[in-house]
Amino acid sequence: MRHPQAHSGAGAGAGAGAGLGPQLRIGPGTDPTDATAAPDPERLARVVLSRLSEPGDAVVGRWLGRLPAVDVVQAIRDGTVPDHPGLDSARLAGYQARLPGLDPEMDLKRVRLAGGRFIIPGDTEWPSQLHDLGDGRPIGLWTIGTGSLRLLALRSVAMVGSRACTAYGAHVAGELSAQLAERGWVVVSGAAYGIDAAAHRGALAVGGMTVAVLACGVDVAYPKGNAELIRRIGVQGLLVSELPPGEHPNRFRFVLRNRVIAALTRGTVVVEAAVRSGALSTARRARDLNRHTMGVAGPVTSELSAGVHALIRSGAAALVTDAAEITELIGAIGDDLAPQRSGPVLPRDLLEPPVARVLEAVPATAEGAPVERLARQSGLPPDEVLQRLYELGSLGYVERHGAHWRMVRRR
Repeated sequence: MRHPQAHSGAGAGAGAGAGLGPQLRIGPGTDPTDATAAPDPERLARVVLSRLSEPGDAVVGRWLGRLPAVDVVQAIRDGTVPDHPGLDSARLAGYQARLPGLDPEMDLKRVRLAGGRFIIPGDTEWPSQLHDLGDGRPIGLWTIGTGSLRLLALRSVAMVGSRACTAYGAHVAGELSAQLAERGWVVVSGAAYGIDAAAHRGALAVGGMTVAVLACGVDVAYPKGNAELIRRIGVQGLLVSELPPGEHPNRFRFVLRNRVIAALTRGTVVVEAAVRSGALSTARRARDLNRHTMGVAGPVTSELSAGVHALIRSGAAALVTDAAEITELIGAIGDDLAPQRSGPVLPRDLLEPPVARVLEAVPATAEGAPVERLARQSGLPPDEVLQRLYELGSLGYVERHGAHWRMVRRR
C-alpha cells in the first residue's frame, strides 16, 4: 500500500483538500487528540470516507491503496471513476448521495469532547495487524478510553459467543476472562448481551483491561441494557468502532464488526454458539487470518453449544478449558505453557510392577488365599510371590492369616 503522505506535494494538496478544512498536514504519529492543532486533510478525508462507505468496503480499500484519502474524496465529488474492479457509476452515485451536509471537523470535535479520538493508518496507535484484512481493512478507528490500541492489541484475546447464552456459558466466559486479565491479557469482545457482556465483566471485576469493538458509534450505547457496562469500558478500558459518532447498528454491521475483532487479537475463543450463531463468523475470520481459534465444550444436549462442538470436531478450533490452555496457544513459545493435567498419585501407583501384580491377585475376602493360588493369579513363581507378599505386608497392604494372605481392611 502506498503511504498517503507520499502524495503531500502541492498538486495533491491543492484541489484534493477542498472542503476538508485547513491544508496543514500533521505527519503520522502525531496525537489525534491534540485540540490545539488543526486536523490534517488526510485525517479529515478519512472521516468523510467513514461516512460515505460501510465498514469493510473493499472498493474504497482498493482506491485508498492507489491514492491518498484526500484524492479519493475529491474524485467522488468530481464524479471521476478510476479504472479498478468494483467501482462503477452506480456505486459512485451511492457515495455521492451521502456527501451533502458532511462536517468532518465537527465529527472530530464531537468524539474529542467525549474523550475519544480518530486514529488512522500511520498513527503510532494504529495496530498494523489490521492490514491483514487487505482491501477490507478499516479506513480509520474511532476510540474512547485509555491506553494505546496498538499496544493493547499486542497481548489480546477475543472472547465471543451467543447473546442468548446459558448460565453455564456466562459463568465460563466470566471466569476465563478474569483468569486471562489476571495473567496480563486484554479481553476483546463486542459489548453485546450474553457471552460478550460476561467476558467484559469478568475482566473488569479483577481490575483488568478490556476492549469493546462496537457496531455503532463509540458515543452510542447499544444495546441500551448494557449502557452502564459500556460506560465502564470507556473509563477503565477502550471502546473502538469503524463507524463515526452517532451511527446506529444494523444486522450487517455486526457481522462486519466481527472481522475487526478477529484481526485485532492473537486468537478467538468461542464459549457458546449455536450452529447459525454470528459468533462463528468471528471464529471463521480468525481461522482465515491465521489466528488461533479455540472453543469451549458445553453439554452435548445444548443447542447453544452445537456450533462450538462442530467447530472443534472439524478441526477448525482447539478445545480449551481454562486460561492456561488459551495462553499456551497464543502466548510466547515455551513461556506460557499450561500445566500437565493428571489425577492424584496414590501410594500403590509407586509400586514396582511385580509387587503391583501380586497385590492385584490378593483377594479382599476375609479368608484370603494361599501362596500357590496367588502365584497362579499373578503368573509369578511361588518363591517370588512370597517375597513380594512380605514386602506388601511391611507396607501395610496385606497381612498373613494362617497359610493364607488377605488384604488389610482400612477404616
